[in-house]
Amino acid sequence: MYVPRHFAQDDPDTLRAAMRDIKLATLVTFGTDGLEASHIPMIVEAEPGPLGKLRGHIARANPQWRMLKAEIPAMAMFLGPNAYISPSNYPTKQRTGEVVPTWNYVAIHVYGTLTVFHEPEKLLALVTELTTIHESPRPTPWAVDDAPKPYLDMMLRGIVGLEMTITRLEGKWKMSQNQPAENRIGVAEGLAGEAETAEVARIVAETDKT
Repeated sequence: MYVPRHFAQDDPDTLRAAMRDIKLATLVTFGTDGLEASHIPMIVEAEPGPLGKLRGHIARANPQWRMLKAEIPAMAMFLGPNAYISPSNYPTKQRTGEVVPTWNYVAIHVYGTLTVFHEPEKLLALVTELTTIHESPRPTPWAVDDAPKPYLDMMLRGIVGLEMTITRLEGKWKMSQNQPAENRIGVAEGLAGEAETAEVARIVAETDKT
């Protein structure tokens, strides 16, 4: 990923925290028929050090896991808050006109060695942990053991577990850091009023304070 220095985020803890917030990864692998991609919710772990690992699962019917080539690195991409940035948000537009549109975004690329597993007990532990992570904020969380065991056993036979030991992390926080302070303030104020762009506005505003 092309990451100019002023957009780079290198801290592993910050990157893992953002990955946990984003939750959904695009897993890209190179197999016997070329590139394959699937969209998978991932558990992000700090161990083993120094970068940690990702865990998730894929449908057994999905051919991607069968076409994995041994020793070929995989990549998981996490796309975070993002928004179109209009030149109208820049105060300097009124003075010079030397502005163009752009896009602000958080993106993390994770590289590592991917393995698969099939053990029912390990798969059950994985889906239980995933469910707990995503259900815990709900007033009445659903639990895996709410489902009948025969049905659950059948569903577990339909998935394959994935583990990626992380060997490299790249983070890009493209949040108007290359703009003068007045333009960054203009971007934050311009995006703050819309629910779908408020998080980008918050990050730009926080970046402006650093």
